[in-house]
Amino acid sequence: MTRPDPAAAFHDHDHAACASDALAQAEELCAQTGARFTPVRRRTLEILLAEHRALGAYEVLEKLAEDGFGKQPPVAYRALEFLVEQGLAHRVRRLNAFAACTHPGSAHAPVFLICSTCDAVAETSGQSLRTALDAAAEGIGFSVERANIEAIGQCPKCRETRP
Repeated sequence: MTRPDPAAAFHDHDHAACASDALAQAEELCAQTGARFTPVRRRTLEILLAEHRALGAYEVLEKLAEDGFGKQPPVAYRALEFLVEQGLAHRVRRLNAFAACTHPGSAHAPVFLICSTCDAVAETSGQSLRTALDAAAEGIGFSVERANIEAIGQCPKCRETRP
């Protein structure tokens, strides 16, 4: 499967195909690893894939409840936790929200580009940043286990409409 273009989050594109490809990838990865891709987990990923932005757990819960999956917060949190553990979603700390992973099934160092106006989120590769971070940490005897890199700015559409 092809890797999505990170700029697609900020530009018009065939989003239905984008989401469909990501869902097919998720199904394939879960089948390969034996992870249970239950209906609530699948629907949670569909919700995250509906837009190129991060959603809070309560936004996800509201949509799950509309679809009959229950109204208790653990429903959403467990499904989101599963998606993050399987590498199908990421937690975007700046927004206290979750976004579908655009590179599921591959080890990568994501960088999130977050529009401060419309909250659109693009995931792009941060491998060179991660390499530099690991080297700096190693220089002082530290081993990085996990890092979130998030950049706040303006997407092309919001920059165009700025006065």
